[in-house]
Amino acid sequence: MKIPSYLNKADFIGITCPAGYMAAEKAQTCIHTLQQWGYQVKAGKTLGSASENYFSGTDEERTVELQAMLDDISIKAILFGRGGYGISRIIDGLDFTKFKKNPKWLIGFSDITIIHTHLFTQFKIASMHAPMAAAFNDGQADNKFILSLKQALKGTPAKYNCDIHPNNKMGTATGKLIGGNLALFAHSIGSASEANTKNCILFLEDIGEYLYSIDRMLIQLKRAGKLDKVAGIIFGGFTDMKDTERPFGKPIDEILNEITEGLDIPVCFNFPVSHSKENYALKVGVEYNLIVGAKKVTLKEI
Repeated sequence: MKIPSYLNKADFIGITCPAGYMAAEKAQTCIHTLQQWGYQVKAGKTLGSASENYFSGTDEERTVELQAMLDDISIKAILFGRGGYGISRIIDGLDFTKFKKNPKWLIGFSDITIIHTHLFTQFKIASMHAPMAAAFNDGQADNKFILSLKQALKGTPAKYNCDIHPNNKMGTATGKLIGGNLALFAHSIGSASEANTKNCILFLEDIGEYLYSIDRMLIQLKRAGKLDKVAGIIFGGFTDMKDTERPFGKPIDEILNEITEGLDIPVCFNFPVSHSKENYALKVGVEYNLIVGAKKVTLKEI
């Protein structure tokens, strides 16, 4: 794996919205915080664009802006304003030729999962699953999850702990970290962005899905062989789950637990990676050590 250079003071961070629309004012706290950290910010026109639909611009507008930031060697990292939906509409139109020569950190989660799996699969370049611009709002700019992004940008090796869960499967695993949003990870299967999970630590999270849909996507991963040879599994937050009028019949933890039956690997539940505030910065494609113990869980960057 190729690891992009970590940032120095006065480096430029670009902010663009390659998927859903985001009002410009919702990124102001983020921009101010990044500047306080010592960085300079280049915000794209897709942030607070004049779009009147779901997206932050047309497919072409979003592609052109992201392409420009990928090619701009003065920009050392790109923090995506928000996710939503839209990356898979433009990913195949991006030219990564210059990016491969001068890789930079691409930072985000949710729909940005497609970018993480694409870089991992096509170019063996690491990226960062981490809070995006809106996460800095509502007095959250100095919480430990936002500060984990600050440390990650500087290159400080991560070491995270979380509480135990009754469904955890104890053990130790070492491997490259891969994953992200379950819906988008499943969506990548069969495309040029599909990731090989062999010997990797797979992490998954999701929000606002029906329980049957979570079950269906996990079955898809299983049938596609994505769980066969993983070194370990990390389940993050599965928040705001919904049920059908006729109940699915299993709570989310049981659905997640059932898919890991028969796997002789460490499995962690409720790790702080999610669509909520609890969302540590994780470097996709980088080697980590996962220790699921009787008293705590530790995920440590190697």
